[in-house]
Amino acid sequence: MNYSLPHPLILDNLLRQWLLEDIGRGDHTTDSIFGDNKRGKAYWVLKEEGIIAGLPIAERVFRLLDDTVRCEILAEEGEKKEKGSIIFTCEGKVSALLTGERLALNLVMRLSGIATATRQYVAAIADYPTQLVDTRKTTPGLRILEKYASRVGGALNHRLGLDDAIMIKDNHIQAAGGIPQAIALVRKQMPYPLAIEVETNNLLQVKEAVENRADIIMLDNMGIEEMREAVAFIRQHNPHIKIEASGNVRLDNIRQIASTGVDYISTSAFITRASWLDISMKIAS
Repeated sequence: MNYSLPHPLILDNLLRQWLLEDIGRGDHTTDSIFGDNKRGKAYWVLKEEGIIAGLPIAERVFRLLDDTVRCEILAEEGEKKEKGSIIFTCEGKVSALLTGERLALNLVMRLSGIATATRQYVAAIADYPTQLVDTRKTTPGLRILEKYASRVGGALNHRLGLDDAIMIKDNHIQAAGGIPQAIALVRKQMPYPLAIEVETNNLLQVKEAVENRADIIMLDNMGIEEMREAVAFIRQHNPHIKIEASGNVRLDNIRQIASTGVDYISTSAFITRASWLDISMKIAS
């Protein structure tokens, strides 16, 4: 399966910033030993089993430093690879390979860790029609890539930013004076064709959201039985409303949540709690 990377204008701009952060006034170690002429080859070894994500991004890192570099990607995005697998090789200026090593590895280890964790959550509910979605709880500056990794792992992306969708949350409701007031105010200003999602914490709020024609209703931090009751009420009164469950989602309870009949389960867990996948780069002798 193909996964769309961020547009090159966006991706390369990010990578240049991160390279500048790491290089500073120059890679004194590498430049002193190798200069800019020596060529070599590096390979990446997977030190634990996992789902691979981000290798095309690593290739871009090295090509920004050396446009003559030749890379070979040996694992598909989203492919599960065993410990000890060689997943990537790169041949070019040794100075570029060593200067770009840390940024390239950091990104791929982070993204692969997210993809690996996401796949676990997706697998846990694979026999339900419920779909897993991510959230805006991401690392500042890395959101577009972390959400890419969650897609590679099998989740759907929720809104990328505040301009991506209308979501009326608890603080909006409190400040506006209630769900009816918040929805009415949003409808006067919202651009076409955005939909309205409302976060609800109890059955009374669910009924208010249905009565005021919300397009999506989030059931936030509800117990399983209350969630079942909410789903039944929504389906009875407006089967076109999409239902999202969120809050305190874990691997040990995600199947229970899916069993309530919700359309989506949103959680930040597979991004915020993901461990990095351990990968090592070696220069061929």
